[in-house]
Amino acid sequence: MTQILATDVTPTQPIFIPKIIFFDIDDTLSRNGSIAPHNKATLEDLAKTDIKLVIATGRSKSIIPKDIMALFESHIFDAIVCTNGQYSFDKHGIISHYPLTLEQASNIDQLCRQDHLIHKFDSATHLAWANDNENIRAFIANNPSSIIDPDYYKTHPVYQCSVFFESKKDKMQHVDFAEFGLKLVHWHKIGGDILPIEASKERGVRDVCHYFGIDVSDAMAIGDGFNDLEMFDVVGFGVAMGDAQPALKQRADWVTGTIEEYGIQAAVRHLLD
Repeated sequence: MTQILATDVTPTQPIFIPKIIFFDIDDTLSRNGSIAPHNKATLEDLAKTDIKLVIATGRSKSIIPKDIMALFESHIFDAIVCTNGQYSFDKHGIISHYPLTLEQASNIDQLCRQDHLIHKFDSATHLAWANDNENIRAFIANNPSSIIDPDYYKTHPVYQCSVFFESKKDKMQHVDFAEFGLKLVHWHKIGGDILPIEASKERGVRDVCHYFGIDVSDAMAIGDGFNDLEMFDVVGFGVAMGDAQPALKQRADWVTGTIEEYGIQAAVRHLLD
C-alpha cells in the first residue's frame, strides 16, 4: 500500500465505510494536470476492494487528462461524472446527460457577447470556442478536441459554457442568471462555468448511485472546489482537501491534507488496512 505520513492521519477521523467514492480531479487527485503517483497507487489498491470508484469533475469529457482516462480504461474507475454532473458514463456508454436547450445556449452566448467575454461551449467531443485569438489558437494546437466555431451550439448538443474574465473584479456580477434559469459556478479566479440552475455534480452523483444500485448515503466524496459543494450535501461523507475552498471545508465532514501531504491516503487508510 502507498506510504501514509503519520502526520496526515488524525485520531478524530470518523470511520465511514462507503460503497462508492467520488473523486474530483484537479487539486484532489492531480496537480497541474497530472495525477500524483501516490494517488495512482492508492486508487489501484482501492480497486481491489468492493468499493466503486468514480470521477466527479467539472471538466468536459474531451479534456479529461489522459492518465485519468487510462485508469478508467483499465477498470480502476467504474464511471466518470463530468461537465459538472451534466454528462455521466461508464464503459458501457452514457449513464445520464442533460444538454442545454437551444434557448439556454443562445442566452448564454448573448450574455457573454454583451460583456465581450471569451467563452466556449463544451460537448461530449469538442470544446467550441466562440472567439479567436492567439492564445486560443495556441491552446487548440495542444488540444485536438478544441475548435473555433461560434455557431457550434446551434447544431450540436452542448452541456455547459466556460467563460473567462479579463480581471478578478469583473465576474458578471450584474447578471441575474436565475432570470434565465442559469447559474455561474467559479472554478478559477478569472474563470467559471455557466450551467442550468439545476445542474451540479450532485445530480451526476445521484444518477451514478442509482445506476449501480447504491444509496447515495453510502457514498463518499473527496474534493476541493466550489463545484463540489452540492455533492457534499448529498453524500454520506464529504472529505475536503487541505487546500480546499474555505466554504467547502465548512461543509465537509472531515478535512484532510493536501495532495503533497498525502491527503487522499489519510482519508481512505481505514478502507485499506
